[in-house]
Amino acid sequence: MSKKHIEKPADEHAFLAREDYCYVTSTGRVSGKPHEVEIWFGMRGNTIYLLSGGGDKSDWVKNMRANPQVKVRIEKHNFTGQARFVLEAEEEAQARRVLAAKYQGWREGRKLSEWARTAFPVAIELKV
Repeated sequence: MSKKHIEKPADEHAFLAREDYCYVTSTGRVSGKPHEVEIWFGMRGNTIYLLSGGGDKSDWVKNMRANPQVKVRIEKHNFTGQARFVLEAEEEAQARRVLAAKYQGWREGRKLSEWARTAFPVAIELKV
């Protein structure tokens, strides 16, 4: 009896992109203690995108600047990752569109909301 070969999807974690929130734990830049935030996210491949309405002044952004190594939990799945802040123009635009579409119903041809246009973008490369 032979086993039937089952193709693995190209992105085995794509189903996680439908979750409403992720939980990102950074290391406090002053305290050194874990600091967890619940936050909206967009996902493309093994990268998640976040938009900080508080800009680069948000504590979690400051923590990630000091130490870009983070932990991410989506549903019951845990990952480690590395934050980055300098996104190429096309990647930044994609991140903004992904989050605006997911949370605000944005569609191609429509104007992005102020939040989607002006919030500070952060990418986290997940190690899977």
